[in-house]
Amino acid sequence: MPPVPFHLSKCNMVAFVQITDPDRARTFYRNTLGLKLIAEELPYALVFDANGIMLRLAIAKEKLSFTGTVLGWQVPDAAAAVQALQLAGVQFERYGFMKQDELGIWTTPAGAKVAWFKDPDGNTLSISQHPARD
Repeated sequence: MPPVPFHLSKCNMVAFVQITDPDRARTFYRNTLGLKLIAEELPYALVFDANGIMLRLAIAKEKLSFTGTVLGWQVPDAAAAVQALQLAGVQFERYGFMKQDELGIWTTPAGAKVAWFKDPDGNTLSISQHPARD
């Protein structure tokens, strides 16, 4: 096998989320979530800086259906993050098939704490707090 000229492990990742309404998405991601808008490439995308990761909100005519989480943030304190986002108007999801606490946080069998919310296009986003690893 020939040598690989470069490794993706040394490259920055770009995240993509599909949206249909750029005005609504701009307000949510910039004002509600606090991300820095770095470019408007209309009619194709809004580009945000998510703590050094490029987040491209790809503008589509209609939303594709996807049921899983499309984007998540690792936070130091899940409860504090949920409470701060609730103050900004974010509503957290409740799922009947898992046990969530009063804030909507689910604790995984491995001890991670996860809560989910939706953006204006219905994309599922999450925050998660992970236990320290040795």
